[in-house]
Amino acid sequence: MKKYLPVILVLSFVKLVIQLLGNRNYGFHRDELLHLSVSEHMDWGFMEFPPLIAAIGKLSYWLFDYSLMGMRLFPTLAGVAILILCCLIAIELGGKSKAVLLSGISILAFLPFYRNHTLFQPVAFDQLFWTLGFYFVVKFINSENKKYLILLGVTLGLGLMNKYTILIWAFGLFIGLFFYDRGKVFKNKWLYLSAFISLLIFLPNIIWQAQNDFPILRHIQALNDSQLNELNPMEFGLAQLDFPFTLIISLFGLVALIFGKHLKKYKALGIATIVIFSSMWLLNSKAYYVFAIYPVLFASGAVKIESLLSKKPVWVYVIAAVTLLPSIYFIPELTPILPIEKHVEYAQLEEEKGRVVLTGDYADMFGWEEQVYLVDSVYQTLSPEEKNNCVLWAENYGEAGALKIIGKKYQLPNPICRHGSFWTWGYGNKNAIVWISIGNEKPSVESVFEDVELVKIITHKYAIGEENEIPLYICRNPKIDIDKWWKDHEQHIFN
Repeated sequence: MKKYLPVILVLSFVKLVIQLLGNRNYGFHRDELLHLSVSEHMDWGFMEFPPLIAAIGKLSYWLFDYSLMGMRLFPTLAGVAILILCCLIAIELGGKSKAVLLSGISILAFLPFYRNHTLFQPVAFDQLFWTLGFYFVVKFINSENKKYLILLGVTLGLGLMNKYTILIWAFGLFIGLFFYDRGKVFKNKWLYLSAFISLLIFLPNIIWQAQNDFPILRHIQALNDSQLNELNPMEFGLAQLDFPFTLIISLFGLVALIFGKHLKKYKALGIATIVIFSSMWLLNSKAYYVFAIYPVLFASGAVKIESLLSKKPVWVYVIAAVTLLPSIYFIPELTPILPIEKHVEYAQLEEEKGRVVLTGDYADMFGWEEQVYLVDSVYQTLSPEEKNNCVLWAENYGEAGALKIIGKKYQLPNPICRHGSFWTWGYGNKNAIVWISIGNEKPSVESVFEDVELVKIITHKYAIGEENEIPLYICRNPKIDIDKWWKDHEQHIFN
């Protein structure tokens, strides 16, 4: 292990530096604002996801306040850990220095990981738990030490508290283990203890789901209706072809795991990845859901390639270079390492009618500071009595998250929003004499209030279309029952 440490450390340092360069730029993404907002309402579950991301958000706040760099450090560290685990899996599979190098290079070359390991979302931690779980499976196969089954159970339990898609990983691994030593592991009592530990860790969220009428089911249905059902089933498979060099390495790994003579005892891993991939495809999942299977395939692919080229080892370096170098140019598309003006030039974007249309992720990092500043400027014009009886009403979770998180430095009241978890936190003071509405269109506000005054139409050069030309209103004199209006929206909170 020690002789491979310099290679692993250098690759990890490169990964860390690139991610840190991206972490500092632009602003909070709308999803990051949501994940930080739920950390202000700690619970055993939320309408959109399990509770672990909130716990990490709370830790981030304790350590770094609401710092962009501090918050994004956690997914970045998860990404670095994935690279290290990929290299360690290669070693456990019998790989030497060149396999370690190629497996780490594959992580650096796999472009989607730069996005996944920048944004403060459950995705990075999901990929970490999948990779860590595979690592413990390999360690168990090599040693048959029961402690790795226990660690596998802990990993699954924590993974379930992070993102429910790890159930597909667990299903794939369950099927795959039948192909390890003719399923002998299923006679091992420690496997069932491991499963019980997973259940114990996950139990608080199960109880929370039951107490709240299983909102995950409504969220999945809403996700299917609004996004997944509109996906072309072929897009899932075709998206894997976007990264041909790393795909080739992973296919070498898959074939080696299933058919290879030297890796045959790890066949369970190959079967598991096929089951996971197929299940995700059949469920019409988004392509990135399955990216977490790649680190173990990169490791096995690197080991196989090293073995094939044992008499011509220089070709491993050539493959590593060919895999990595074409990816370097595209890194600024996935993590914002360039200042925005340089990125616009790099991406060859044109300004039209005062706007530059960025990719969705980057566009979603702009405009929030300006929105909060404008809301505060209106709030400061209110009398002391009005300030004490004021509600900030945001149309979507991005705007609400911005008022919640960025608004702290302005000492703004907590916002309300009828979307997702924000709906569960209520409508605040229904007897408020002033409501400041952001993002809600004129028919929406006029259906609730007698007096509606348009303050400004908000635009931003780089912000996403959804956050451009949005209205800011001051509203007074509700003409409906606010409590009933709020409760009647329950069936529409994911719309």
